[in-house]
Amino acid sequence: MTFSRIAGTGGFVPGAPVTNDDLVARGIDTSDEWVSDRTGIRARHLAGEGVTTHGMAAEAARRALDAAGLKPADIDLVIVATTTPEMVFPSTACLLQNELGIPSGCAAFDVQAVCSGFVFALTVADKFIRSGSHRRVLVVGAEKLSRILDWSDRTTCVLFGDGAGAVVLVADETPGLLASAMHADGSQTGILSVNAQMMSGQVVGCPFIRMDGQAVFKYAVKVLSEVAHEVAEQAALPLEKLDWLIPHQANIRIMQATAKKLGIPPERVVVTVDKHGNTSAASVPLALDVAVRDGRIQPGHTVLLEGVGGGFTWGAVLLRF
Repeated sequence: MTFSRIAGTGGFVPGAPVTNDDLVARGIDTSDEWVSDRTGIRARHLAGEGVTTHGMAAEAARRALDAAGLKPADIDLVIVATTTPEMVFPSTACLLQNELGIPSGCAAFDVQAVCSGFVFALTVADKFIRSGSHRRVLVVGAEKLSRILDWSDRTTCVLFGDGAGAVVLVADETPGLLASAMHADGSQTGILSVNAQMMSGQVVGCPFIRMDGQAVFKYAVKVLSEVAHEVAEQAALPLEKLDWLIPHQANIRIMQATAKKLGIPPERVVVTVDKHGNTSAASVPLALDVAVRDGRIQPGHTVLLEGVGGGFTWGAVLLRF
């Protein structure tokens, strides 16, 4: 039987960190204490002019390919999770394929599940590998959220950042991806959305992120707890045996509440929200790459990845490295 495993990880964030104090200096009506106490965020990276979503994806992808000991020509499928593409079409995945020089004929497409996007994309990639149709899949989460932030709204603009994270998923005889689950509830659309569309060359609606923070908090903790139990049961792995939890890096209070509900001690939760802010689909692979490269995640460790975002979407992937 064919399974999938992660052969390499990579991450990229643009430019220098922008601290909460830097935002105050730019005229944002906030303070480091207000932001960090409520969210755990102390800094984020913001892409400048000319920095694109697919460009950041390419930087993360190159690092993941290098870690896997593979070349772009070795990849037979590209999946990119993003909610901030450069264009309506073609897909960011196709732009990334061209940027990396991956040969013509390799399939490439985007997944749009907002902050759950990477978990969804990784789950889809696993299905392709298990089916036998593909053997080496590049999976990327990449976002330039700064392009959809309202800098007059301090309740949202301080939360988000830009960046990309990538993994190379390869076929193997030994299971690496042990279990996965994906869910959505379209009735919760109103609590987190960007309600805009292109109409006859004009933007119609609000082109900025709007969020009901309290509603998102309650819903996120509930579904993240439920989906963690779901994949743990699939894999017959008690949560107390889990080595690492890597939840979506949106808000430290959501992460802490989820871990507490699952009985996972804080020292086994990977946290990067303080340095990156909420990078949506990039947040989970960025945090994964940090923990792999600093040596926390070791061969044989079990790791639970969780995403939750607008849609409302949520999902989880249980891995063994």
